[in-house]
Amino acid sequence: MKIVPDTSVIIDGRINKVIEKEKEEVEILIPNAVVSELEYQANKGRETGFDGLDELKLLKEKGADIKFVGEHPSFRDIKYATAGRIDDIIRTVAEENNAILITSDKVQAEIAMVRGINVRYIEPKVKVIKPQIFDLFDDTTMSVHLKENTPIFAKKGSVGRFELVKIGNVVSRDLLNQYARELIEYARSTPLASIELERKGATVLQLGQYRVVIARPPFSDGLEITAVRPIVKTNLTDYKLSDKLLNRLEERAEGVFVAGPPGTGKTTFVQALAEFYHSNGKIIKTMEHPRDLQVSDEITQYGALEGSMEKTGDVLLLVRPDYTIYDELRKTHDFRIFADMRLAGVGMVGVTHASRAIDAIQRLIGRVDLGIIPQVVDTVIFILAGKIHKVYELKMTVKVPYGMIEADLARPVIEVRDFDTQSPEYELYSYGEEIVVIPVEDSGVEKEEEFEITKSKKHIILGVKEFRGRYAKVFVDNEYIITSKVSKYGKIRVRRTSNAGKALIDAIQYGKRIKIR
Repeated sequence: MKIVPDTSVIIDGRINKVIEKEKEEVEILIPNAVVSELEYQANKGRETGFDGLDELKLLKEKGADIKFVGEHPSFRDIKYATAGRIDDIIRTVAEENNAILITSDKVQAEIAMVRGINVRYIEPKVKVIKPQIFDLFDDTTMSVHLKENTPIFAKKGSVGRFELVKIGNVVSRDLLNQYARELIEYARSTPLASIELERKGATVLQLGQYRVVIARPPFSDGLEITAVRPIVKTNLTDYKLSDKLLNRLEERAEGVFVAGPPGTGKTTFVQALAEFYHSNGKIIKTMEHPRDLQVSDEITQYGALEGSMEKTGDVLLLVRPDYTIYDELRKTHDFRIFADMRLAGVGMVGVTHASRAIDAIQRLIGRVDLGIIPQVVDTVIFILAGKIHKVYELKMTVKVPYGMIEADLARPVIEVRDFDTQSPEYELYSYGEEIVVIPVEDSGVEKEEEFEITKSKKHIILGVKEFRGRYAKVFVDNEYIITSKVSKYGKIRVRRTSNAGKALIDAIQYGKRIKIR
């Protein structure tokens, strides 16, 4: 009995099982086109190539009767699969040798039957055992890290407070290869999983809530698997946003940067923001590469169309969502695509890494024209340790920049203001051929125990005329209490029953220092 397996049944590891079930002797004719295709995939670092080569080695180790036959396809045929050239070579091998073609490719099987070739179609695998690596996670685990010849480590804790913990003994390359095969098979066979990226030495998988990166030499110095998952899912109400910020996000903010260092909760916040917009009747889409946001099914998640986020953006401009979540902005083309879509009228929320809130804005400099930055990004939300640490608002004005005196030096200036207090913290402007980002020293008045404090039946009233019409922050013994707008009469009214009111009553009773900035 002669059989010709095609690439599909070799890669999924079932050709060995097919042979074991046969009662008569089997001669296996392996088309050289199959070997060339597996070699090409393995050289590109794709797991499919390694899986197929491992299956051929297993056949040899079991002493199977193997012959390599047929023509060798050209590099172009393999790279571009020109007009089904590889499949045609495989069918020809089966036809010329009067052999049975074994395939899991439905189209391959149909064409073989049309040509009168004896073919056996095997349904693709659909039942997959959960990969063992998932068992390494518990409720507090954000990520697990496995590398050959080293112990298994995991990051455990809560957002902003993770600790690297050893959770397993040294693992071998063979065990990691087994883990990798399980993960790849799971990605191919599970509807909610996908292979997001394949490059030479690197494969990125999205398996439900898990994002997995498999790295191999020469890209890495050893076989390595990293799996990450979100450990919390929040609602926007969990962040206790002020009414002012909530109104801005609902009505005015249409170019938003969510920034922060890695692992501080940016993605968690953006997921909550996406659900908030969706619950308010907005059409939400995402742009991700890889796709790892955990959002409701009504929110469509787009990857890179034909490897290009620019093409994804072109499609989204036709779809016209109310808001698009762009995760993550790193390279110049990401920022330019973000800007192009925003200027086309799409509400945009971008996620970017930054160690300070101002750094997120600086990443736009040189990538988009200075004059359109406030139209591209009007709000920056900086996340630290899972909480909103800073919110900036951007405004364009014409003025003499901070630190200059002469009136004829007036020019367009982008003011970066603290959203709560409206006090300017940075200014951006052009100076010659350079773009200047300069911090503005706090010129606000600071009052400490020099203001009038009165009490009514329901309120504690602080009298600070110097702040009238502005926002001011209240501190007790240097501990922040509240931010409030000062009335046109120069008064801050704080309800007695509020937490801030109770803190002020306590400060007055025990002589603590009250400070207003």
